[in-house]
Amino acid sequence: MTVHFQPTVSPEACPALVLNADFRPLSYYPLSLWSWQDAIKAVFLDRVNIVSQYDKTVRSPSFEMRLPSVVSLKTYIKPSRHPAFTRFNVFLRDRFTCQYCGAREELTFDHVVPRSKGGTTTWENVVAACSCCNLRKSDRLPDVARMWPAKMPYQPTISDLHQNGRHFPPNYLHESWMDYLYWDSVLEP
Repeated sequence: MTVHFQPTVSPEACPALVLNADFRPLSYYPLSLWSWQDAIKAVFLDRVNIVSQYDKTVRSPSFEMRLPSVVSLKTYIKPSRHPAFTRFNVFLRDRFTCQYCGAREELTFDHVVPRSKGGTTTWENVVAACSCCNLRKSDRLPDVARMWPAKMPYQPTISDLHQNGRHFPPNYLHESWMDYLYWDSVLEP
């Protein structure tokens, strides 16, 4: 089957926001988005409901369809309680900020208790740190280096990461997505 896209619109300009069956985004950061091709495939496989559509259409010899801008899964996916321990998630927990000086550039991660002193690579011992602070602290304990994290490391929940992710919205937010992204925002009178 050949699908023809309207020539004035780039297909990449029409991603679909993916909601769980309870109409909450699967993820806030990175925002859960599917390409237009994946969204259409999910519609044809009857895995999603179309909640909202773009004005743009795709056509083939046998069908014409407006591109979905918001889809919801038909089957609820239970979110994991504990996020994966990854560099990205450590940065997100720490809001992409060096826990020693507050810088936001050249981030790496630091073991609060260095591995050479028995520290482990776990949520409870790793913080985001800029390169300069990481080099300055080196393999010393915080008391010896006189460097303490602004916030002690902890294992975040998915909710913690979602909350932090809301502070870093993506570059592109379609107006049809807004009713589904910020449910807990204070409403204007």
